[in-house]
Amino acid sequence: MAAFGEVFRGESLAVISAKLRSTLHSLENVRLDIAITGSVSSGKSTFVNALRGLGDEDQGSAKTGLAETTLDPTPYPHPKYPNIIIWDLPSIETPLLQDEYLESIPPSRYDFFIILASERFTTSHAQLACAIQAKKKHFYFVRSKVDVDIAASRQRRPSTFSEEGVLLEIRENCRIYLQAEGVVKPKVFLLSTFELAKYDFPLFAETISQDLDSHKRHAFLVALPNVSQPILEKKAASMLQHVWLVATVACTLNIQIVPGVTEVACDIGLLMNTMATYRRSFGLESASLYRLAQRTGGSLQAMQSGVCSPLCEVSKSQVIDLLGRANKGTAITFAQELASLPVLGVLASCSLSFATVYQMLRAYLDRAAKDAQNMLKLAFRKSQ
Repeated sequence: MAAFGEVFRGESLAVISAKLRSTLHSLENVRLDIAITGSVSSGKSTFVNALRGLGDEDQGSAKTGLAETTLDPTPYPHPKYPNIIIWDLPSIETPLLQDEYLESIPPSRYDFFIILASERFTTSHAQLACAIQAKKKHFYFVRSKVDVDIAASRQRRPSTFSEEGVLLEIRENCRIYLQAEGVVKPKVFLLSTFELAKYDFPLFAETISQDLDSHKRHAFLVALPNVSQPILEKKAASMLQHVWLVATVACTLNIQIVPGVTEVACDIGLLMNTMATYRRSFGLESASLYRLAQRTGGSLQAMQSGVCSPLCEVSKSQVIDLLGRANKGTAITFAQELASLPVLGVLASCSLSFATVYQMLRAYLDRAAKDAQNMLKLAFRKSQ
């Protein structure tokens, strides 16, 4: 907030509002292009689907098969966030493209690359990585199907089996080979596309997010599939960072008096859209709950019963009711504290509205995150 005050010191309310609205629009619509390539039968297309929160048989999923099914770079927009494009690239062994592979997938088109191998990385993987590295683009190696390796090791060596030992051996072997092939500091992650929550996926997501700029980091995090507690926490933290931005814009542009809520005026439509975004990111809307029920063998009713927040689409009456609850007591005290801070400056006139909206959004986000955690626990019990 202090930085906010410095940036806009001396500006009029109209100028501040316009700039913040532009910032919010950029945040919500930033484009992110993710390239996925690798070996034939490495689970490349399945991984494209998994990152989009889809199964291989879901409508709109990337085509999968034992043979190479992708002959040209194929874009797959995220079903909830069309500004996030996951590209299924041809296999690096595709004969027709061996000599001109990099020309067929210009690195400038993509924000980063994910390079998959299901058994071992080869010279082709390393050469591609070196070429991408020369273009100063980020790339990440994914050793897929490690669940198969673990199952095989457990069967071969039941008395001395150690899952941690197997993973460490695979990871180090991959790194040593890639370094020997000229890749500088290769980032290798062990994953199972069918059990995305396990193994290195939380670290994989964290590493990528740290390499992205702030807007694209936010887009990447909110679009991740809800497969683990760490992922849910990262989503909530990223959305929480921008609650003040939404609240400020909502209280300075397109405002209307909120019926029955003392001295509060805001853009209710913007709040409705933001709350719907929270629900969509956490998979709490009806379509996501239905897919979750199908995958886990549970019932939609059981999934809905685990959600405390209202299941219907976010409505104007619901927003007004939540604003009324937030407006009582604590919001007034909070507004008084904000009004005394030089950081608000020209925004002091709407401090009560800001305080009410800010606290309402924080409470709603917290409730949505807890509902998502409940869904994750319920899904895990059903799958077990």
